[in-house]
Amino acid sequence: SDLNRGLPSGEWNNPFSTYFEEKVHIPETDSQAFSFRKLWAFTGPGFLMSIAYLDPGNIESDLQSGAKAGFKLLWVLLVSTIIGLLLQRLAARLGVVTGMHLAEICNRQYPTVPRIILWLMVELAIIGSDMQEVIGCAIALNLLSVGRIPLWAGVLITITDTFVFLFLDKYGLRKLEAFFGFLITVMALSFGYEYVLVKPDQGELLKGMFVPYCAGCGPVQLEQAVGVVGAVIMPHNIYLHSALVKSREVDRKNKKEIKEANKYFFIESSIALFISFLINVFVVAVFAQAFYNKSNMEVNAECNVTGIPHTDLFPLNNDTLEVDIYKGGVVLGCFFGPAALYIWAIGILAAGQSSTMTGTYSGQFVMEGFLNLRWSRFARVLLTRSIAITPTLLVAIFQDVQHLTGMNDFLNVLQSMQLPFALIPILTFTSLTSIMNDFANGLVWKISGGIVILVVCAINMYFVVVYVTSLNSVLLYVFAALLSIAYLCFVGYLAWHCLIALGVSCLDFGGRVRNQPAVFIEEQSEYDS
Repeated sequence: SDLNRGLPSGEWNNPFSTYFEEKVHIPETDSQAFSFRKLWAFTGPGFLMSIAYLDPGNIESDLQSGAKAGFKLLWVLLVSTIIGLLLQRLAARLGVVTGMHLAEICNRQYPTVPRIILWLMVELAIIGSDMQEVIGCAIALNLLSVGRIPLWAGVLITITDTFVFLFLDKYGLRKLEAFFGFLITVMALSFGYEYVLVKPDQGELLKGMFVPYCAGCGPVQLEQAVGVVGAVIMPHNIYLHSALVKSREVDRKNKKEIKEANKYFFIESSIALFISFLINVFVVAVFAQAFYNKSNMEVNAECNVTGIPHTDLFPLNNDTLEVDIYKGGVVLGCFFGPAALYIWAIGILAAGQSSTMTGTYSGQFVMEGFLNLRWSRFARVLLTRSIAITPTLLVAIFQDVQHLTGMNDFLNVLQSMQLPFALIPILTFTSLTSIMNDFANGLVWKISGGIVILVVCAINMYFVVVYVTSLNSVLLYVFAALLSIAYLCFVGYLAWHCLIALGVSCLDFGGRVRNQPAVFIEEQSEYDS
């Protein structure tokens, strides 16, 4: 059966991704409890993973959350980040314990047809995310050049410099990770500057963060809350993090080393996501304080007074202001001067550039893992880039910078639909003792993980339904209904595997799923020996 398919003996320990050409050595220390030297050695993968929480799609979700709901949805951002951390913990543990990332294990565990469908779904998520990230970079370049660099030219520049930066790993893994750290610092300083400039109400901010209630909220705020969850928890990021942890030297035959690696990776991920949460809070707070309940008329008048171009973005009516990352920069320039606009654009450029690079790594890991590619480094980067960049370039050529919000909503919906294809497999494989041995999820993790994934997927499906019903087209409704049947059947198939892994053994007809991981472990022990 396809369930028992595997690679020839010995290939699992022969990493072929560019990121793993060098492994970071973990120093020996006398301290049994905690060592900052060891934490420093493990620091890197979590910060690269956290960049997905700071991509232009997230920044846009943040500013819309502030403009539409004020400080009231900060608690949703906090809860989403905590859920994200717990899911990233599962991804990191899978990589550390098995020495393989999620795409490799999916390739190993699922039959041919489901495996190919799963790969296509994850590729769709990566393409959608990549389009948002590259267009975010192009918008930042457009703002910085006062409109002189058109969107399509910005996309081409981003493609070029992404290739250049990706080859930084030739100079050492730690230097590459330091570069990502620099980009996160640029984001923190840029959005932190806007935060200090606007001086948000700290009392309202803390209330919004820790009181899980949204007074006077309606459908608009509810949709935005759902959008926040969808923007924070990204499917390709689970695949990415499970691969990044392989860059550290961990002896998988030594239970103590595995336990230690899991501990330090969790601490590092917590720190990284706390920093990304603060940066997201900066953005929400700026737009909540300065632009909540502002009308187009007010903004237009302010832009005319300060002489900032693009006042045509804000029609002369009393409708509530709607912003995206492009309009957000313009509005900041109108109210707080040109410096605010340019510093905002620098922050967006750093967010777009860093997330584009990690998106490329995700694409490589997913393609290599699912398809078992053995191509040259340049060929792999070129292929994974081209798949995501081609549609982005077409959009950039045929759309102007002012009309991208609709497409951004569509891309968010696309990624929301792909979420089960990362969350269900990660819970499935981390719950199987035949894969994780003593590090398999306990009963509490199985139940809480299952509930969290069910809730997150349900929230995202609600987001999809709201989007589809807003299209007002019978033809699209019929198409969406047919697509939904096929989609739900495949999600049901993955859920069936997951429930068996969680212990519902009565669903394991013929023992196909239960027997298959045993082959995995048997062959795995050959590779370890």
